[in-house]
Amino acid sequence: MYDIDQLSRHFLGLYFLFIGVHYTSTSVGLWKRTGISHIRYGNRGSATWWYRQTFNLFRAAILGVCLARIVWPIDPWLGVFPALYQAPVLLTGMAMLLVSYSIVSYVHAYMRNDWRSGIDPDKRQPLLTRGPYGLTRNPLFIGIILGQLGLFLTFPSVFTLLCLLVGAVVIVLQARCEEVALSRAYGVEYQDYRLLVRRWL
Repeated sequence: MYDIDQLSRHFLGLYFLFIGVHYTSTSVGLWKRTGISHIRYGNRGSATWWYRQTFNLFRAAILGVCLARIVWPIDPWLGVFPALYQAPVLLTGMAMLLVSYSIVSYVHAYMRNDWRSGIDPDKRQPLLTRGPYGLTRNPLFIGIILGQLGLFLTFPSVFTLLCLLVGAVVIVLQARCEEVALSRAYGVEYQDYRLLVRRWL
């Protein structure tokens, strides 16, 4: 178990550090090129603003915990589930995190400059209905939820279970808000799209 334990610890720490650096640098690069912030929180105090604050809080906690686990024995404080902390489960979780990253990267690349994090009331690009958006209305969110499940399996604990549950609820609520905004922006076009493609799978 020592080898897989060390592998999973270093994998999680480096994985979430890389995700943070990649996401930040991509956002800054898009802003520098287009002059538009691609990260939208919504009005201060609004539901979407609170969803984003919650998501950011947990994302920072996950990064901090994953990095801390590499150098300090903090697992007993995080409520590890010994029955699940086994090599096949940890490896499955790591594989799911890699698949999650692949999905998110693919959808980002597919959207290109149309990508936004949050609701952009000024966005007027054509509605995306093909590629990954022909399979599900929320391919990016599916990739993120898959990553949260992968985190839980790579480090099965009370902490990561809480992250999974809170993260999934926040994403579902955010998806509902985004669908309302898209319906307002695109009208009948979006309603027709909803009839053809499921929200999730």
